[in-house]
Amino acid sequence: MLKVYWDPVSLYCAKLRITLRHKDLTWEEVPPPGGYGSAEYKALVPAGNLPAMLNGDFLLSDSEAIAEYLNERFPDPAMLPADIKTRAQARMRGRFHDTRVEPTVRAVFPFVAASARDPEKLKSCGAALSAQLHNFAQVLDANPLPKDSLWLCDTGFAITFEWMKMFEKHIGLPIDWPDTVLHYRDSLPSHAAVAAELEAYRPHMQGYIDAKNKS
Repeated sequence: MLKVYWDPVSLYCAKLRITLRHKDLTWEEVPPPGGYGSAEYKALVPAGNLPAMLNGDFLLSDSEAIAEYLNERFPDPAMLPADIKTRAQARMRGRFHDTRVEPTVRAVFPFVAASARDPEKLKSCGAALSAQLHNFAQVLDANPLPKDSLWLCDTGFAITFEWMKMFEKHIGLPIDWPDTVLHYRDSLPSHAAVAAELEAYRPHMQGYIDAKNKS
């Protein structure tokens, strides 16, 4: 059985679980030994990041590296296109999430706590995120992928979009969603693995928001 070191609120752990669910794999989730960032965990995973995965005696960290390994190790259903150019476009879309959209969403987290909520900073975060979404709309228009399959590049967006919706609702983050991105966002839960993960993950997201609202 696969063993995954995880944290219940981690976006990247949730992203990986979509891949695991879609491939109908069985896995065990365990907390990092000694806790996240501990010397004990870093002795096992030098980067200290989550998730990390053990497959027998093979250890791998970084959600993207793990997902690509799983896609090759368990190839059915395929989560990267067969055509080399379309596959490159899928990877490009995934990198856009990991290097542009997700870091912009992560910049919102310091202002989630009620005591730290600054309307001007939230306005600035919302503007930065809206700009990234408009850039992403151009990516979607210029590099369409087959829509009847769930691709590796979709998994991160499914989770990040859910955080953005949570921030809109609970802390008033102003986001301008382009129609192309809205259509893409709303199509993702049509995949069973995405819908199942969102159902399992939302309580952890809500718990995080509720705890921050008390601080």
